[in-house]
Amino acid sequence: MKKIALSVLALGVISALLLAGCGTTSSTTAAAAKDPDTITIAWLPNNAGEDFKDTRAAIDKVIADATGKKVEDKLTTDYAIVIEAVSKGDAQLAFVGAQQYVEAHNKNPKVLPLVVNSGNSGTLSDAMYYSRFAVKKGNESQYQSGSGFSIDNIAGKRMGFVSPSSTSGFAVPTSQILSTFTKQDKWKNLTKDDLTQGGNGKFFSQVTFGGSHQGNAVNLLTDKVDVAAIDDVDLVSYVDLTSGKENTEGAVYTVKNNATAPFDKLAGAQFTLIKPIPVMNGPIMVNTGALTQQTVEKLTAALTSDTTTQDPKIFIPKDSKTKGFFNQPQHFLKVDDSWYQPIRDLK
Repeated sequence: MKKIALSVLALGVISALLLAGCGTTSSTTAAAAKDPDTITIAWLPNNAGEDFKDTRAAIDKVIADATGKKVEDKLTTDYAIVIEAVSKGDAQLAFVGAQQYVEAHNKNPKVLPLVVNSGNSGTLSDAMYYSRFAVKKGNESQYQSGSGFSIDNIAGKRMGFVSPSSTSGFAVPTSQILSTFTKQDKWKNLTKDDLTQGGNGKFFSQVTFGGSHQGNAVNLLTDKVDVAAIDDVDLVSYVDLTSGKENTEGAVYTVKNNATAPFDKLAGAQFTLIKPIPVMNGPIMVNTGALTQQTVEKLTAALTSDTTTQDPKIFIPKDSKTKGFFNQPQHFLKVDDSWYQPIRDLK
């Protein structure tokens, strides 16, 4: 079994090895395709809310200007819908997490990463966000380990995941659970499937899927689960760091007074991190069998251009009130399928 540290914590090494090959996205697979009259981009539930409409519209404009095509958003309520839509070519593009990309590529090898947002360094070496085990503030002492925290006591708890297809809300945290607990005789035969349901001697007493990171956090703050797997990027618009250091054990986050739905009735509610794990950024993926090679190349050039990088509705300035998915000083980079091999290696 490969530990998660082997896959996601070594991003700097992986990135350095792969940067040279990052431009081999789709030169042959898109050659026989025909462009549709309307290009459709699918959005995960986390990114489909009204709060993000300005950023979605700005990305749509980049696509429209580059291709001369009408662009349509496909807003979804389930991760599986996005994977299926792009795999079949009903949507040609989608912004997804690494796990959703891997699943879509497995369904259709013509689905490839188009671009990924860099880290603040402008490279792939820190192109990461965080999968985080969180508990409601006040319950963190149950997970104390010396001067810090751990997941050693999560067995028997009510667990909240996002979706079986979520990278940071399922694939990464379950891999961490397996690497931690299968060393123990009691759990040596524990599998990922065992972690999808609770009760009857299972690892968890109950398992809930929140459908989105926002929904999963709400379940935690309303006492529907004891522990929740939530990322940082999808919650940054709703909570403030009020104690500790960002994305570290013991950090406390508080729902903002002006937080919008689904946090509008939870102002002041708090959660504590007991285990943060870095995860490589997910791509804007493309079905290269559903667009021509020329269009794919135009999209790549447009998304990696200075104009896109400098658009404050796509790469959000620090003090902006716009809610989006990417932040300054990041920008888009071309990336190869092999960069996501560490996600395939998760067990």
